[in-house]
Amino acid sequence: MSETTQDGGVAVTAPPSPDDGLSPAELAAKYGLSVSGARPGLVEYVRQLWGRRHFIIAFSQAKLTAQYSQAKLGQLWQVATPLLNALVYFLIFGLILKADRGMSREVYIPFLVTGVFVFTFTQSSVMAGVRAISGNLGLVRALHFPRASLPISFSLQQLQQLLFSMIVLFVVAIGFGSYPRLSWLLIVPVLALQFLFNTGLALVMARLGSKTPDLAQLMPFVMRTWMYASGVMFSIPVMLKDKPAWIADILQWNPAAIFMDLMRFALIDGYGSENLPPHVWAVALGWSVLVAAGGFVYFWKAEERYGRG
Repeated sequence: MSETTQDGGVAVTAPPSPDDGLSPAELAAKYGLSVSGARPGLVEYVRQLWGRRHFIIAFSQAKLTAQYSQAKLGQLWQVATPLLNALVYFLIFGLILKADRGMSREVYIPFLVTGVFVFTFTQSSVMAGVRAISGNLGLVRALHFPRASLPISFSLQQLQQLLFSMIVLFVVAIGFGSYPRLSWLLIVPVLALQFLFNTGLALVMARLGSKTPDLAQLMPFVMRTWMYASGVMFSIPVMLKDKPAWIADILQWNPAAIFMDLMRFALIDGYGSENLPPHVWAVALGWSVLVAAGGFVYFWKAEERYGRG
């Protein structure tokens, strides 16, 4: 297009752009642009996570190796820490407070050690989940990957740590008269269900902790309260037999107590099915699926916001 100027010259103007009048969203759609870091659909997100499975495994193994790299005993602390905790609880609750009532010494010591190891698995997964995003902001901001990889990787790290500890747990059980039997095979589904539950909980805590770093200071108190309410050091039905039945029911149905009871039932000869609440396997499956699925969706909904601001 051209027009004559006052001095007789000809000025050429650019033709109107075909993009004139389009909104930013319409321009992006026209040229196939998308928001950087936009949240993918749920199915696509799962597909991306599966594609990063090798990273998740390698990252968890690297974190596990580095966890005690500065300590002289190194990886032995993976086993020594829960064992020392069990020893302290035995001295206080077993010898002084007589929390072993209703159980022989051959049952109570494996009962206590199993409870400490199993609850530590959940506790460590929760605490690692709180810091999964806030403690790895450099990685989150530098690379594009599904952010759920981090809490899942930390839960996998805690599972690997528990598997190392299980060797000691087997030795303790055998040392107090609980020898290998078919029920020991139940350990595999128990750990699988607890891992699902822990991963879902870690995903929830990762989202909460990404915006509220102070949550990491509060969670030790929450976890300690949960531990004392879950029967780690004592049998809930025996200790609460003089209390209203609904109190014992609530404590027995909480997921930490469910997983501990199932592991004790599988591992300890003197811990029979009479110590388990009814439909315990269905309840364990329900807790695992509900928390894992709910935690995953809850974390995914905030995918675009992690590492920003």
